Amino acid sequence: MKALSRLLPGHGTLWLMFFGGVLAAWALLVATHVPVAVPHPAAEYGLAYLISLCTRSVADAGFVSVAAMWSLMSLAMMAPTAFPAFKTYSDMTYTDAASGSSLAVLVAGYLLVWIGFALPAAYVQVQLADLHLLDGAGKSTSAPLNALLLVVAGAYQFSRLKNACLSACQNPMTFFFSHWQPGHVGALRLGLRLGAVCLGCCWALMLLAFVAGTMNLAFMGLAMVLMTLEKLPQIGNRISAPLGVFLIISGTMVGVLALIDLLNGGI
Repeated sequence: MKALSRLLPGHGTLWLMFFGGVLAAWALLVATHVPVAVPHPAAEYGLAYLISLCTRSVADAGFVSVAAMWSLMSLAMMAPTAFPAFKTYSDMTYTDAASGSSLAVLVAGYLLVWIGFALPAAYVQVQLADLHLLDGAGKSTSAPLNALLLVVAGAYQFSRLKNACLSACQNPMTFFFSHWQPGHVGALRLGLRLGAVCLGCCWALMLLAFVAGTMNLAFMGLAMVLMTLEKLPQIGNRISAPLGVFLIISGTMVGVLALIDLLNGGI
């Protein structure tokens, strides 16, 4: 706790809860891949059930289980990417413009947006599974779908909406000054707006989970790092366009190979 207070002065308890929640989300995601022996008392009180929500295959998982998994993914992947913005808001509490409790409300508003994203994402996953377009790890088995998702994500990197949302994420102080609202209600609105901006920045990259596999920890970690770096001004402006080019080329190659396979099959 003292070390955390030195690194992040002020609101040590809130930061402990924040990082604890992120680590807990990652721990549950890891538990879906690594066999975990749950003690009998813990099983009785629901820990085994929480782990089981994410350990079922896509084929037999219901909407609730898939929504829980996407919510954990959103917390584990997206909360760290917004840390610079949260830290900026935290620094403003020293000016009496905000408070520790309003910081907590801001973070809650931000996460609420991503939980909202998890619901339609889970619905799409369940529908794709019903159409037998996903394997047991949540990875698309359709080359045309993979090509489409890659090209769309790559092209979106160059869109005006992406650039506008990314600019807001890269300049949190300007964002807060432009949309400032005092009090807890204002903090909630700011959190929701920040979450919406982040969603506008990252939704296409998040949907690439269907290409790599929604249960793919390596993809989750890599995507989290890329989206975090993209929100850092000095780094993000250098990787955003190359990432878009890479995704478009990858999607085009997947599409061409799928077309060749289709033509060969017809011969």
